[in-house]
Amino acid sequence: MHFVRPIFFLKYLYSKAIWRKSKRENNIYLTFDDGPIPEITTWILDVLKEKGVKATFFCVGDNIRKNPAIYQRLLDEGHAVGNHTYNHKKGWETPLEEYLENVASCQELTKTKLFRPPYGRITQKQLNVLAKDYQIIMWDVLTGDYDKRISPERCLYNATTYVRKGSIIVFHDNIKAIENVRYALPKTIDHLLEKGFKFSHF
Repeated sequence: MHFVRPIFFLKYLYSKAIWRKSKRENNIYLTFDDGPIPEITTWILDVLKEKGVKATFFCVGDNIRKNPAIYQRLLDEGHAVGNHTYNHKKGWETPLEEYLENVASCQELTKTKLFRPPYGRITQKQLNVLAKDYQIIMWDVLTGDYDKRISPERCLYNATTYVRKGSIIVFHDNIKAIENVRYALPKTIDHLLEKGFKFSHF
């Protein structure tokens, strides 16, 4: 089942993570997971440039290695970068040392203070170690763009209806999300700007 907002026990379980930023201002945080890839990341960058919006990209190290020019472009255009492991590792299924080594391999490329665990799955031991060196960024709104059971219209609904002050919104720049992202992202940005929100990045 897809939950747009994180369920309470996850926020309690991962209390060291950041799920939402300040509730006092109209700032919101657009984030993208899994890229960079040529099939969709360059299109996303075009949209962000057209709309005048900055975002945070949680990048997979192996995708940076394969697509260095796209990665350099997102840096050159002023977007923030986070570590998303080198091989998109599932924390619950990966031993501690292996997981940390995978994060370190990605960190050699990203050199960032931001980390988001793929799938939002991370053990307490992994979290405790990584929280010493990184801000662990989770989310307030999960659009579900990667889920083939969710229509583009539903993705747009998720991305606009649940947003509030300080929301961290998750889209994906991966193959599974292409159809939903192409439909929902421009409309989401326009809608939220009309509502008076300001897009920021970490």
